[in-house]
Amino acid sequence: MAFSPLDSDLLSGLVGLPAMSAVFDDRATLAAMLRVEAALARAQASVGLVPAGLAAAIEAIGPDSLDIRALGKATALSGVLPIPFVKTLQACLPAEFEKAVHFGATTQDIADSAMALQMHAAFALLSTELVATLAALAAMADRHAATACIGRTYGQHAAPVSFGFKVAVWAAGIAEVARKLPSVRAEACRAQLGGPVGTLSALGDRAEAVVDTFAAELGLSRPSVAWHARRANVAAAGQWLALLCGALAKMAGDVVALASTEVGEVAEPHVPGRGGSSAMPHKRNPVSATVILANAQAAGAHAASLVASLAAAHERPAGAWHGEWHSLATLFGLAGGACMHARTLAEGLVVDVPAMARNIGATRGLVFADAASAALAAKSGRAQAHAAVEAAATRVRASGGTLRDELAGLLDAADLDAAFDPGPAVSAAAARVAPALAEVRAALAALSS
Repeated sequence: MAFSPLDSDLLSGLVGLPAMSAVFDDRATLAAMLRVEAALARAQASVGLVPAGLAAAIEAIGPDSLDIRALGKATALSGVLPIPFVKTLQACLPAEFEKAVHFGATTQDIADSAMALQMHAAFALLSTELVATLAALAAMADRHAATACIGRTYGQHAAPVSFGFKVAVWAAGIAEVARKLPSVRAEACRAQLGGPVGTLSALGDRAEAVVDTFAAELGLSRPSVAWHARRANVAAAGQWLALLCGALAKMAGDVVALASTEVGEVAEPHVPGRGGSSAMPHKRNPVSATVILANAQAAGAHAASLVASLAAAHERPAGAWHGEWHSLATLFGLAGGACMHARTLAEGLVVDVPAMARNIGATRGLVFADAASAALAAKSGRAQAHAAVEAAATRVRASGGTLRDELAGLLDAADLDAAFDPGPAVSAAAARVAPALAEVRAALAALSS
């Protein structure tokens, strides 16, 4: 087994988004570092610091021409990848460019800027999945806005709601995280160029112009000062990814509960072989919801690790920055897998409306106790009404009868009809769908900007 399921050929297809793995694999990392060095060369050439042909010479070198195994062995000796990478790059360039490459920069400039490029691509993948998921959930919520189902608190039947309301709550929870993606991406995806201690002293009075052009070449935001030892942008990205996994886990947890045999109100989309059991041929386990819950469970610890890396000593820390390597890409992998499976649920969830209707009656009218108490309070006062309905509910549990029958002597037929009509409660729930979906639309607009 690999150290992480995300890196396992056996498990990565289950827990991760394949396109996300491609963003962070070794070839992609080398390609990003080559792009950073080319952008640096172009920015420095624009102010006469390096030869004009250096950038094109770097761009002619593809990641496939670099020996990953050799770079790995050299990294084990040097402590960071950019050191052997730069040496290898120099060896690949014509002699006249060898001394000019990487001028004035430091290893972390290359690693962080490459990471920012990879994060930018990763955020774009998440945005695509979230747009599809939110759009599908909004359509489901609208379609079932008035579909009666039971609301549950503490795992028990509480009062009628609508299934559309339940879905709208899922969607709004995901949307409130998703709408922050553009700002999180802008903060996280910053160019890094500071030189050995962050001052760019080697570039002299041309430093500001180089940083401006360098950031523009990469399509990244330009920081006011190097962020070698200030990592709030990275920690914030990790926190956002963990929050996203958590918001998706809310939906997944509800799906697991609603898909249980005793409830049977929803089911995951089924294809032959999906969610099967090695021992029980009848099983259809909730695969997507399970993966979302598992990924969310792992995400929090990785996000906490990034927060711990904020304690970075002086101008370059030992260990704090390096600790990010264990967690940042992993968080994107976990979020990518969670988003992939959330989209599957949103676009294919099977809804059993008759089962929802049956379950409303499962407690023999007890879920209408609040409405019955309100009707009785108009005749006898609130405290007396509450006590009377509570006593009637106790008799229902003991006898197996219905709450309506127990209250027949206290309320007339018209009041009983009104109290045991799910319509008003369902209508109240349906009325909350539109405001929730407005928040979803705002998130979709933010993601599309």
